[in-house]
Amino acid sequence: SSVLGLLFSHLKECLTHIRTQLDNVVDFWLKHSHDTVHGGFFTCLGKDGHVYDEMKYVWLQGRQVWMYCRLYRTMGRFCKPEILEAAKTGGEFLRKNARVLGSSNPWKCAFCLTRDGRAVKVQRSIFSECFYIMAMDELSRVTDDKDLQLEAEQMMEQIIYWVRVDSSGLGRPSLPGDVPTNSMAVPMMLLCLVQQLTEGREEAVTQKYKELGNWCVEQILQHIQRGGTAILENVSVNGEELPGCQGRLQNPGHALEAGWFLLQYSAMWGDDNLQKTAINKFVELPYQNGWDKKHGGLFYFLDVDHHCPTQLEWNMKLWWPHCEALIAFLMAYSQTKKPELLERFYQIYEYTFKHFPDNDSGEWYGYLTQEGKVALDFKGGPFKGFFHVPRSLFMCECILTDLLAKHN
Repeated sequence: SSVLGLLFSHLKECLTHIRTQLDNVVDFWLKHSHDTVHGGFFTCLGKDGHVYDEMKYVWLQGRQVWMYCRLYRTMGRFCKPEILEAAKTGGEFLRKNARVLGSSNPWKCAFCLTRDGRAVKVQRSIFSECFYIMAMDELSRVTDDKDLQLEAEQMMEQIIYWVRVDSSGLGRPSLPGDVPTNSMAVPMMLLCLVQQLTEGREEAVTQKYKELGNWCVEQILQHIQRGGTAILENVSVNGEELPGCQGRLQNPGHALEAGWFLLQYSAMWGDDNLQKTAINKFVELPYQNGWDKKHGGLFYFLDVDHHCPTQLEWNMKLWWPHCEALIAFLMAYSQTKKPELLERFYQIYEYTFKHFPDNDSGEWYGYLTQEGKVALDFKGGPFKGFFHVPRSLFMCECILTDLLAKHN
């Protein structure tokens, strides 16, 4: 019991620190990212928050709207008019500009836009559209605008069609040597959307997406390979290992993120077997395989056969895998109360808060060398927006608050 007491006093310290970090990160983006002329958000922010590129990335716009709305809706101290206003103008910017005019498909969104909203580039994937859905659904919850919810559900139907029926509308040419693959990002993203669209909604909506949710879980579980000793990022559509670098690729942070998605889903449906698999294979295993035993932190990419990965950043320490690891281990502990999971959380917590936050200029660095030194000092870019850091801090604060309340 004295050990438990120590654990819980440490949890209190973590909670206080996480709350402060979340406040600082929110302040940074409120101060530096808003485009008061055209609406929407700048995400290319330098070390001190200056805008070094005005390009707007649709998926990051969607993420920021979602994050503002979630904070506004669920955490009293963020229920501020400026946050709601920013979310609404961000939503308006997306609705006005995200979809590619004159495209053969009215639901296809651009990947990036000029500052005033003109399409620059389209990706042949579903991720801009997915975060458009996240933004519209969450915005509908804070504004009570049913049109936004309807639009989110309509776009969801289009994404399901692209993923499960016919992907030709995404614009990818069919090539003879291009083997269809199950890339873990796709079922993960769809599972995330199922949870978004059904949260707190009537039973009919839950039932509408139940089969899709189960399909997503089944697709994610296909990535457990090598007799249960590895999570591979890409497998065949039959759940078999693919040849070459693509087939051997591991992304520990992504597996950990999938782990907490599965934990949430298992809690929703009371599925104990899925909970066990999520913890053993998608939380503990990627940590064991992915943690750098010499310098600490999670590698970005690994090759399951220990070849050198071909991605130049493979051995770097990136912000988002550590964000996802914090959520995964804390959620796994909160559901099972196994102390070793809490010990892992503390280990990741110590590394993360020692290396990523910039205590002078605010926010977090995103890209460190293997040794943990800052490699790129900007705070936002084409791939780093207002999402992984605040979502992790927000979720960890919620879980810790709940754990401490139950303990008391």
